[in-house]
Amino acid sequence: MLETTLKVRPGLPSGPLTLNGELRFRGLLEKLPAGAYTCDPNGLITYFNQHAVQLWGRTPRLNDPMDRFCGSFRLYAIDGSPITHDQCWMALALQNCLEYNGHEIIIERPDGQRLTALAHANPIHDEGGNLLGAVNVLVDISDRKRSEVALKEADRSKNEFLATLAHELRNPLAPIRAAVKILELKATITPESQSALQVIDRQTRQMARLIDDLLDIARITSNKLELRKERIQLREVFKMAVETSRPLIEQRGHKLTIKKPGQPIHLDGDLVRLAQIVSNLLNNAAKYTERGGQIWLSAARKGNDVIVTVRDTGIGIPPETMPRIFEMFTQAESPAHRSPGGLGIGLTLVRRLVQMHGGTIMASSEGPGKGSEFTLTLPMVDRSLLVKKKRVKRARETEIGKPTSFRILVVDDNRDSAESLGLLLELLGYEVRVVHDGLTAVRVAGEFEPRAVLLDIGLPSLNGYDAARRIRQQPGGAQAVLIAVTGWGQEVDRQRSKQAGFDHHLVKPLDPDTLTTLLASLKPLIVQ
Repeated sequence: MLETTLKVRPGLPSGPLTLNGELRFRGLLEKLPAGAYTCDPNGLITYFNQHAVQLWGRTPRLNDPMDRFCGSFRLYAIDGSPITHDQCWMALALQNCLEYNGHEIIIERPDGQRLTALAHANPIHDEGGNLLGAVNVLVDISDRKRSEVALKEADRSKNEFLATLAHELRNPLAPIRAAVKILELKATITPESQSALQVIDRQTRQMARLIDDLLDIARITSNKLELRKERIQLREVFKMAVETSRPLIEQRGHKLTIKKPGQPIHLDGDLVRLAQIVSNLLNNAAKYTERGGQIWLSAARKGNDVIVTVRDTGIGIPPETMPRIFEMFTQAESPAHRSPGGLGIGLTLVRRLVQMHGGTIMASSEGPGKGSEFTLTLPMVDRSLLVKKKRVKRARETEIGKPTSFRILVVDDNRDSAESLGLLLELLGYEVRVVHDGLTAVRVAGEFEPRAVLLDIGLPSLNGYDAARRIRQQPGGAQAVLIAVTGWGQEVDRQRSKQAGFDHHLVKPLDPDTLTTLLASLKPLIVQ
């Protein structure tokens, strides 16, 4: 076929291009579902398709110095700062002879509408390496960006809702926890009553952690859960887990058999999370076992590990489901007359929590109708470390001794929470004042001169942050220990309280042991 060589042609970059090559190249750009245009080495626009015109909202002039590098009305960076046309991706490709692919840019049309596009600017060279020009393909991603903005806004609203919900749910738990401690300190109670109080306390703590899980939804899906590790015994894990799962097990009419090792097994882990693991496995067994079935919970040592097993006589796990059993939203098939309930995230969470504790978990089943077994392996604590920790604990207890009495101001607009906490502190030997709003807290702090102030954040008349700042400015306020006691427990809340002058940030419901340990570590002020 006869080919004609073109030296300059208005539709393509200047240079030696064949007629057939030009037609093929131009036809390719016309078929692209995106804006496309070319420039010569000087940045003059030599070609554009109709998608580019729709994106720009205008028709630029070809080979005109007034329209160089791009046919848009105005250009902006992704952060909204303006970009001159001679600094856009097409201009940089021509200036640097480099490829710029997949870079975002904001295009403003003459009517003021702004669109976001992905630029793919690439220089064009001849066989000798000489620059002929460049081609830029613009993919409109405005809809995607709007969706991202909408998702971020929805996520922000969700987080605000969950934070507010968590705050409101924590408030009633605070007086419950304090009341339990008061009853333990105040009266001589029967073993049955003591057992009931322990149940209330454990379940209150578990409810508090479940409330925290409301704020952990994003962390669960992104594997960013945090553990609160401490030295614990396996029997504590079993006790809390069985206590949580027993109502469901009894409701289903199952028989639960528990086999514990003869000697204590110590773990370095998060008690509530480990109990959550075992409880989830027990709940899973109860839900997928026909009424009147059997469930076994056992533990045994194996070298430096402990093997925890949950086995049942339930519906079993089909072979095709087994590879996906720990995936999100996976649920085994169950009889049509009985829905197992749940969202199918329990085993996914179990696996992640087990991995975070340095362990492994496996599932096995002989097939449908033959039950299932989950085997959990966790590392035990080295016994030499246990001896060392006991010595350190005894030394600390000797050093701290009994709490020294001093003045404490309690500030909370929830009267049940404030009064119960105040009574608890009085039983512990402290001199206590209780107030219910921010302005009164500032006034009483100046008169009462407390060693410590337990200050809520969401207060009437003056919020806790501003109250803390004013207390700090009063005579003696700089020496007081300010402790935020609040239902707001996210990291941003802790940062705000620190900036306001708080020394500590405690989240409701307070752990009485944590509070008493903190107060016992304080020394009374020495008045000169």
